[in-house]
Amino acid sequence: MADLRVGHLDLGAHPLVRLHGKGDKWRTCPLWHHTAKMIRALLDSFVPPPTLQTPVFCAHGQALTRFGIYKVVRRHASTLDNPHINRRVSPHTFRHSCAVHLLEAGVEVNVIRGWLGHADLSTTNRYAEINTKTKLAALRACEPPTISEGDPSTPIWRSDQALLNWLESL
Repeated sequence: MADLRVGHLDLGAHPLVRLHGKGDKWRTCPLWHHTAKMIRALLDSFVPPPTLQTPVFCAHGQALTRFGIYKVVRRHASTLDNPHINRRVSPHTFRHSCAVHLLEAGVEVNVIRGWLGHADLSTTNRYAEINTKTKLAALRACEPPTISEGDPSTPIWRSDQALLNWLESL
């Protein structure tokens, strides 16, 4: 994002951004219409009007560096009043969160790989670690409709406390 130029944006009916990544590779990603609208408003505020080579994200007339972007994210994250945030928030936090949310929404991991710009699927697979919510859903999916102690329809594995403890620990 630090190298993003106006010419890398297509803010038309189907907004897109071309991103330059590691290994001199380019990838194209869609943008939400709301994001495109906000970027359009930002660009409309530029004086003088931007050229194709104008950096999209600037501070004091200069393109923000990746360190500058990190500093902006850290400054805004520090204003959050949330006791559950007990670590530093970085731009990568947003990247990771987006990948996990896409995965939870059922987006295929190979599509997420392309979105993130990973050359190897194994790099993306670390985002695919199963979270507690998914584990609980899997456990509930195996549960018979009616379970009560001593019920003959209770599967044998439901009475194996060691197995249940192990499943809960996952």
